[in-house]
Amino acid sequence: MNYHNIIKDDMLNGDGLRVVLFVSGCDHHCFNCHNPETWDELSGIAFDENAINEIFMELDKDYVSGLTVTGGDPLYHNNVETVTELSRKVKEKYPDKTIWLYTGFVYEDVKELEIFNYIDVVVDGPYIDEMRDTSLRWRGSSNQRVIRLS
Repeated sequence: MNYHNIIKDDMLNGDGLRVVLFVSGCDHHCFNCHNPETWDELSGIAFDENAINEIFMELDKDYVSGLTVTGGDPLYHNNVETVTELSRKVKEKYPDKTIWLYTGFVYEDVKELEIFNYIDVVVDGPYIDEMRDTSLRWRGSSNQRVIRLS
């Protein structure tokens, strides 16, 4: 799996101050996507132990609320295994921190995936430009849902 960025002090992609991982790879190709540079799974940087350590170093801070995984799409076929393993490790090491996941898939179509054992909140559904609504919190279009799983 590749990734584009790790943001260490984000307040736009979930509750509180968060670490945000932007993964590479997405098949949805939503019109007017906010991150089209992340569609290509080969773009970005290889996700390795250094990236994991960088995320954990930030999550060690008491004032950081948790991790958000977005992209691209964390549930893209070449990402889901690595993102599941990362989410498992985060939950084991930081059980009180939350994990948010953004996906273009509808939750009901993917809810059986193992990853949802570790996810606290999923923001689901493709971005639909005709349903864009800048007044919505944590999502770009009104078809998308913020689903609290825990």
